[in-house]
Formats: sequence, structure tokens, C-alpha cells
Amino acid sequence: MDGSEFTLLLDLGFIVVGAAVFAFVGKLLRMPSIVAYIFAGILLGPALGIVELDHSLELIAELGIALLLFLVGLELSFAKIRDVGRVAVAAGVGQVIFTACGGIVICLMLGFDFMASLFLAVALTFSSTVVVVKLLDQKGHLNRLYGRMAVGIFLVQDLIVILVLTLLAGLGHGEGLELGTAAVGLARAFGGMGLLLGIVLLASKYLLPRPFAWAARSPDTIFIWALFWCLLIVGLAGALELSLEIGAFLAGIALAQLPYNDDLRRRLHPLMSFFIAVFFVTLGVQMDLSAARENAFPAAMLSLFVLVGNPFIFMIIISRMRYSEWNSFQTSVTVAQISEFSFIFAALGVSSGMIDQDILSLVAVVGIITITGSAYMIIYSDWLYGFCRRLRLLRPFRAKQEPDEESESSRSGHIIVVGMNHMGVEIVKGLVARGEQVLAVDTDPAKLHGLEGAEVLIGNVEYESVVEEIGMAEAKLVVSALQIEDTNHLLAYRCRRVGVPCSIHAFDVSMVDDLMDLETSYLLMPNVDGLVEQREILEKEGLAGANIER
Repeated sequence: MDGSEFTLLLDLGFIVVGAAVFAFVGKLLRMPSIVAYIFAGILLGPALGIVELDHSLELIAELGIALLLFLVGLELSFAKIRDVGRVAVAAGVGQVIFTACGGIVICLMLGFDFMASLFLAVALTFSSTVVVVKLLDQKGHLNRLYGRMAVGIFLVQDLIVILVLTLLAGLGHGEGLELGTAAVGLARAFGGMGLLLGIVLLASKYLLPRPFAWAARSPDTIFIWALFWCLLIVGLAGALELSLEIGAFLAGIALAQLPYNDDLRRRLHPLMSFFIAVFFVTLGVQMDLSAARENAFPAAMLSLFVLVGNPFIFMIIISRMRYSEWNSFQTSVTVAQISEFSFIFAALGVSSGMIDQDILSLVAVVGIITITGSAYMIIYSDWLYGFCRRLRLLRPFRAKQEPDEESESSRSGHIIVVGMNHMGVEIVKGLVARGEQVLAVDTDPAKLHGLEGAEVLIGNVEYESVVEEIGMAEAKLVVSALQIEDTNHLLAYRCRRVGVPCSIHAFDVSMVDDLMDLETSYLLMPNVDGLVEQREILEKEGLAGANIER
């Protein structure tokens, strides 16, 4: 191993350890992980000088950008926001226009030249899909009406981002801003982007569903296929002389339309978390603290504009579309920050030579302030809403006071059945026949077909995010028909932790002692007692009255 390789490994070690420490501290302070990573980079780079950015780290950070945008694309399923498409387009486009125009005026007034003002205004325009989706999911409000509106708005904004990145790529091809060469570069970039968009949308509808349905039966297979698809589209974007960011985002959009995109996103998330941490730590390493101190006043003014101006314009637009005051306010609070795209856009501006490093440092400072501030605004949005109502700050918007109809389906008092083998399917059918609310869970989408009357979910119950999504803590009973010993033990442990009775498939007598130690409520032992006896036990306890046959 030569010196450069050792330095790279050492730098990566410092980055990973720094990211982990700051993420832990940030979690205690309820600070978004992105902000914690930037602080880690500031400490490792400008403050202590431990890590210096070199070409190898830049390549890893670029891969982090691609995977971040792939993950953002995976969040954007058109089906999830179909019912809020009108307000999403109106609010998303309206806010982009307002923030861009207002941002340019403010930046020019603060003394920046036009090119710097343009980049800063665009950086202020977009809100963070990654941060807001994570916070709304943490609150359990992702499927509330305002949560769906927020995600729809982010989809519109992210599509505009792709146009902006394409524009930037076109100007880069022009090798200057001369009219003729810039026009050729823009035509080439937008033509390539249109072609790539058409390819991924057609693939999403006609090419990907069948092979990915087959791959979804194996967790490892679908994981590799998803990465292959991402890298394939990134490579195709490169062949069309587009940025890798555009290719990765469009690749994610294509997979987001598949029925198992949620499970796919959960499987990819750990790998992407690593590269996301590397990217944002290296962003902090690049910060110029002296430039940040010199731009403290502009940073404060621009942050105030984002924290107050964005919610203000959203309140106006959404309340005019006859949504309730509560939903208008809650949606508006979610957009009071700049996006991960803002950092990427500014970094691309620096690499293309259109802006200097000082502007990137300013964007990073504004990002730290707005993402942190808006995170607390989202977490405490109910208290903030009550405070604004008491001061009558919302009265001028004249929003509707009657609550909107919510289509959110909350799970409570349901029975969760994990594992759709023959036993699991029979249990589900029997419970449905008795009128129980049943949620069937399996990693193979093919096994969930045909379960009429039951809600189905593709996922692995070993993931904590799946446990939260299936509502284990609110369930009446959890039944595992799996023949996977470790997963059954984990389910029994989690059921004991939340105080929910469980019935676990003890397919081997050697498992009985361990399951009893975990205080398992009931043991499914068809090889010993038969399913009929298990049915009688469940009926006697009043937890279920399944009509199960051999």
C-alpha cells in the first residue's frame, strides 16, 4: 500500500468516525443528520486540519451525490401524490418564482454581483426532500394530507431542479457564455435530458416491472439490480453529456413507480447513508471559515428570508386553494429550509468556475441555519401553530377554519401475519373470514397476491422502519408463520418490548425454550399439535377466531 492509499483510508476513517460522533450528538439534540455531518467536516477540515480534500475523496463524494439523488428519486412515487397534484404544482412553481426573484433582489442589495446572486437565489429556492420526509416519517405524519402535499411540492421542485442542472450542464458545454456556443450547449443538454427522461419513463412502465418483480423475491438480488440500474442510467447520462446527478435522480424516479419501491428504498438506505455522510462531511471540509465570518450578515439575511419568506408565500397559495388553516400552516412550515440540491448546485458552480469558494461557504452556512431551524419548526409545528393563532398572525391569510377531509388510514387493533407460506396464507384467510383487520407481510411480492380482504405490505420485519410502518405497538396480535429462527426470535423480543401478544411458529422443538424465555404468548407447532388445536387456543383467548383448516 503506497502513501496516497494509506492517506485515503485514514481520511475515510476520520470522516466515518467524525460523522458517527456528530450524528449521535445531533440525534440527542434532534438535529438533522445533514447538519451534523457538515459540522463534522468543519471540525475535521478548517478547524483542525486533520482531513484535506484530494481527488480520491472527491470521487467518493461524487458517488455520494449520485446515490443521494437516487434515494431522493426513490421517494417520489407519482401515485402517492396524485390526489394533491394541483396544489403541489401551484405551490411548488409559485414558491420557486417568488424565492428566485426575491433572492436575486436581496443578493444584489447585499452587494453580490449578478452571477453570484443568480447562484445564491437558485440555491435558496428548493426545499430538502430528504430532511422533511425523514422528519414527517418520525412524526408519523407522512401519510397525512399536509404530508402528502409537502411530498408533492418537493416532487415539483425536484423536477425543476433537473431542468436547472440541465441548464447548468448546457452552459458548461458552451465553454463560456457566448451566445452561439451557449445555445448549442443548451440544445444538446436539453435534448439529451428529454431523451433520457423518455427512456426511463418507458422502462418504468414496460421494461422494469417484470424483471424487478422476479428480483424482489431475493433481497440480495433486488439490491444489486437497483444499483446496476442506477449506474446504468448514470452511465447513459454521461454518454449524453449530462451530469451524473441527473442520471441518478431519473433512475430513482423510474424505480419509485414500482410497487415495491418502499422495500427497495429501505434495503438501499444503509449503503446510501454512508456515501451521503461522506459527501456532506467533505462539504464541511471545503468550507472557508474566514469567508463564512465575513458573510455572517448576508447569511443571516438570506436565512431569515428562507425561514420566514418561504412559509409566507406557501400560506398565501395553499390557503387560497381552500385548504384549512391547519393544513396550510403545517405544509408551509415544511419548506422553510434549503435543499441538498442547493449544496450540489453551488458545488457544481464552483467546479465550473462560475462562482468562487466563498459562495459555496455562504450556501453551507445558510443550509446549516435553515435546515436546523426548520427541523425544530417541523418537530414543534403544533405548538408553533397554536402560538401563531394566539397572536393572530394567521388571520390575514383568511384560510378556511373547517378541517379538511383526511384519507389517512391509521392501523390499530389489527392482526399482523408475517410470512406468506402455506400456513401464513391459511391463517390470513381464516382471520379475514372472521372479520378481523389483517395486515399480511412478506418480502416476496408474488406471495402477497390474491389475499383478498387483507392489507398487504412488502418488507422485511428485521428492519426497524418496517416495524414502525406495520404499527406493531398498536396491533392486537402478531403471528409469525416464518421458518427463520433468528427472525422469529427478533419478532418475539420486539413484541415483548411493546407489550403485544405474539404467536410464533416453532417449526423445531429446539426453539421452544428460547421462545418461552422471550415470553412468547403462543407457539404455533403444527407438526406437534396441528393447526386445529392452535385455532382453538386463539379462539379461547378471544384474540382471533380463525377458521383454519388443515
